[in-house]
Order: sequence, then structure tokens, then C-alpha cells
Amino acid sequence: MADNDTVLAAAAEWKGAPMALATVVSTWGSAPRPRGSHMLVHADGRFEGSVSGGCVEGEILDTAAKVIAGAPFALQRYGVADDSAWQVGLPCGGEIAVMVQPVSAEGFDPELFDRIAEAREAGTGLTVTTDLATGHSDLRPVETGEVFVNRYDPPRRLLIVGAVQIAQSLAALAGTLGIETVVIDPRGRFLTEERFPGVTLDDRWPDEAVAAWKPGPSTAVVTLSHDTKIDDPALVAALASDAPYVGALGSRKSHAARLERLAALGVAPDRLARIDGPVGIDIGAIGPSEIALSIAAAMIGAFHGKGKG
Repeated sequence: MADNDTVLAAAAEWKGAPMALATVVSTWGSAPRPRGSHMLVHADGRFEGSVSGGCVEGEILDTAAKVIAGAPFALQRYGVADDSAWQVGLPCGGEIAVMVQPVSAEGFDPELFDRIAEAREAGTGLTVTTDLATGHSDLRPVETGEVFVNRYDPPRRLLIVGAVQIAQSLAALAGTLGIETVVIDPRGRFLTEERFPGVTLDDRWPDEAVAAWKPGPSTAVVTLSHDTKIDDPALVAALASDAPYVGALGSRKSHAARLERLAALGVAPDRLARIDGPVGIDIGAIGPSEIALSIAAAMIGAFHGKGKG
């Protein structure tokens, strides 16, 4: 998950220190944090990440301290308070189960953090399975008993084609969402660090650049240049990939013309249908910032398997 990046960074920084890892292993109702969310606790009390947005973190810190001191791993449930099951009430009304493991060979082996980081850097996913009877995590599947399977997908990435004003707003917004952003434009006057601070810039021709970034299930591609010589080759390359979201700026009329051009280039109808054009969710957006917001919302929906409808 993208919001576990701070946990992975802390694991690398604290490597070798006694630690405990808290993980949301199940949720019900309006749970504040999704399944798979982590909170990493250092022996000195520092922590990164969250399992409940602040609702039960205090108790998790206490449990983590005990686990670091040698207590066995713990599996705790929190939710609507009642004497038999729930220890802490969540104001959202949801319920969560949180596992707290030692970061050790007997629990969550610290080398697993390295393997996860390596896989993400390579653009591939990794699956870690935990035996809920023993609290031991492994890359190998557990054949029997109750298990928790956590999938670590590659970091989300956004390829923006066209270093225009909307791209500036969209790149900034994507950054707040934890999405790695690349702006692609062969026009050097548009593609500058001053206009896109802290963003990866790629001045290759768009079809070459998009193909080189190898868009996969965690990558979105959005064309914004309004120049067919730039946008069309990028769309051809994007539609040949597994990118879950491909958006193109333009009116309905210009999008219809775009589809005709791409069809003439040999793009199949089923691939053409994947283009979100006009790009973004219809919120009556006016101006670059609002248009960027509509695009970001449509992109996040696609990452979660939800279309614009």
C-alpha cells in the first residue's frame, strides 16, 4: 500500500533496533484504516504508520512494548464496546483486528522489509503470509490453519504527458496522495524544474518515454498537451500496457476525432474504450486546479477498480 511507504522507510532507518510491527488483519464496517495497514514501533517509543487513525494507537504502543520485551505476539480486536469482545470503542462504528509481532526471525523477519522494498523498486508486487497461530510471517504460503495474506503492490505512479498548467496542479496533487509522478514532454521550454519542483522530468518523445516506464497495474497515464503529435503516440503506448487508467484531455468533439485517429493507427476498439475522455469526473470543474482534482478523483477510482459511472 502506498501509505505504508513511511513504515518501509522507518524499517530501513531503524534496521537492527528492537521493533514490533502492528498490522490490521481484518476490518468490518466503517473501519478507519484498511486491511494491511501497518504501524512500526521502535523500542524507544518512536513509531511510524497507523492502524486506526489515532483511535487505538495508544494501546497498540503498550502492546508493542511488551512484545519487544519478549511477550508473545498478540492478536487484538477493537470496535463497538461490549464486555465479551471489544476493548476499545472506535468512534466510526467499525471493527478491526490488529496483530502485533516482534520484528525478528520468529515474527516478521526484518529481511522481509528489504524484500518488499526491492520488489517495489523493481515495479513488482510481493505477497507475505502470516500464520495467525504462531505470528510468523514468510514469503512461502502457509498450507494449513488460519492465515493472513498481505499483498505489497508496487508504488502508484502517474505519467503526465504534456507539461502544461493543468499538469502543474495535477503533479502537486498527486504528490500529496503519495503517487510518484513523471512529467513527459519533448518541449524543453515547458519541462523545467522551476515549473515542476520535486517531480521526475522526461524529455523523450512520449511514445518512447511511456513504453520505457513500463506502465502496469499501479500506473496511470494522462495526456494533457492538446497537441496530437504529442498525445496520440503516448496514448498508443499507454493502451498497449496494463495501466488501469488512461485519460485524455479534450472536449467530446475532440475526443471523437482522437478515437478516429487512433483507430486509423491500428488501436483496437476494446483498447480505445479504455480511454477516459473527456478526462476526469464531471464536477463542473473550472480552471487548472479543479480540472486536476477531477482527474485525480477518476484516477484513484480506477486504482480501486471503480469506474466514473
